Amino acid sequence: MSDNIIEAKDVNLEYKFIQTMEFRNSLFKNFKKIKSDKKETRMKTVHALKNLSFNIERGKTVGLIGGNGAGKSTLLRIFANVYEPDSGEIKINTPSVSLLALGAGFQNELPGIDNIYLNGVLLGLTRQQVDEKLNDIIEFSEIGDFINAPLRTYSSGMRTKLAFSIASHVEPELLLIDEVFSVGDARFKKKSDKKIRSLINENRTVIMVSHSLGVIEDLCDEVIWLEKGVIKEIGETKEVVKRYKEFMS
Repeated sequence: MSDNIIEAKDVNLEYKFIQTMEFRNSLFKNFKKIKSDKKETRMKTVHALKNLSFNIERGKTVGLIGGNGAGKSTLLRIFANVYEPDSGEIKINTPSVSLLALGAGFQNELPGIDNIYLNGVLLGLTRQQVDEKLNDIIEFSEIGDFINAPLRTYSSGMRTKLAFSIASHVEPELLLIDEVFSVGDARFKKKSDKKIRSLINENRTVIMVSHSLGVIEDLCDEVIWLEKGVIKEIGETKEVVKRYKEFMS
């Protein structure tokens, strides 16, 4: 078994957008209206990730940092096999991978309990595994009798609690966390924070995206710093975060 749970070499990914451009003539006399003379459709390409090469060791907690549009969530979704690179090679050396992101695949017309099964399967659990975790998920969510009511009757807070409870009860070898920290009201925030820390402190590899540098410094062994889809630096957390702060100041 490889010591590296992830091995990436020259990974590239592009987004393509269809962009419609309008070319307008000058204003008519008396500024009555503006007339659109011409429309032109163009394909816009955004290079989300560019020639990324790195390895992530088993058992490490790794933070992904960088500004908006740096490519952090895109890279996380490549790890989760949601996106596929356009070129390059990425090896995920475990079949046990889950992305902790709230509410993926929720269906408003289904009751909460059905959404537990639906969401659990999307996060990589089998139906039997959901059966085994069902009572713990319901109890942790604090939804009570609403678990049998349609999701459209839930408040936003109830939806968040249920989503977090489902996602946090998936226990993979490789856990991917995308900006999911301390959700819900004040009391539930403490509870959810404790749950995430327990998941991280167990014998698994964790890769997380967070704009909270305090969380990254507190929890991560290493950091990958991305800027505009390019790796700017990889290394020990405190040193990389220090230089990132200087860069951003």
